[in-house]
Amino acid sequence: MPNLELEPPHEMSTFRRIALGTWRTASDPSIYGSLTLRMDAALAYIDAFRAATGRHLTVTHLIARAIGEVLARNPDANALLRRGRVYRRHGTGVFFQVAMTDPVTGKLDLSGATIHDAEQKTLVAICDELEARFAAVRTSRDTALQGVRRMLAKVPLPLMPALLDLTAFASYTLNLDLRWAGVPHDAFGSVMVTNVGALGLEEAYVPLVPYSRVPLLLALGAIKKTPVERDGAIAIEHTMKVCATLDHRVLDGGHAAAMATTLRAWIEDPRAHFDAIP
Repeated sequence: MPNLELEPPHEMSTFRRIALGTWRTASDPSIYGSLTLRMDAALAYIDAFRAATGRHLTVTHLIARAIGEVLARNPDANALLRRGRVYRRHGTGVFFQVAMTDPVTGKLDLSGATIHDAEQKTLVAICDELEARFAAVRTSRDTALQGVRRMLAKVPLPLMPALLDLTAFASYTLNLDLRWAGVPHDAFGSVMVTNVGALGLEEAYVPLVPYSRVPLLLALGAIKKTPVERDGAIAIEHTMKVCATLDHRVLDGGHAAAMATTLRAWIEDPRAHFDAIP
């Protein structure tokens, strides 16, 4: 009799195949932390911005702009590890994970879209760019991304780790432009962001993705009403928890504290930092 009663493996999504080829051990050098942000001012700013511009501004857009500023102000955190040394990146990139339906299997899957140099863009420009990128991913109109996904879907699982390692080595260690082979340029940017709040989760600590060489991943929790201290009394405000996973080889507590200070300032006082509302 077997130790466990098991069913045969089911057909897997592309993301699940990549995941199986990515993580081999639970002993990676990750550190974790969280930051609770007061969101009332940000929510009021979003409502006013929507009314004035007609753009569907969301917390995701604010985070894109704010994280771009965070990295620009903390260049040591905008870094990449290659050949055992930490290199600063020129320019910032924020990768957003996107839930989508696989066009072949019809199953829920994960993909993503990257916005570059968000700190140099207006919120209107960020809204338009992310809307276009998210739509292209969800409707399979991103031809480069779909080409990569189709290729990965055909790779035998035992070969997936070697393929991901080889691609990461060529793209980041050798720093080769592989667009000719269908690998997007700077596909994952400087930081990955995933909105676990959309799943109803208030917090989650998400694993780093080794082949992306991204040393920082942020998970945005659901916005909820929370008792907070205001002017010496208890009040009810909307809050959101941001959970961070960091590669300790590249980032440490000093980096985290500096980045948290900037992020809190921008989100909790949006009118002083983001675009003026017409």
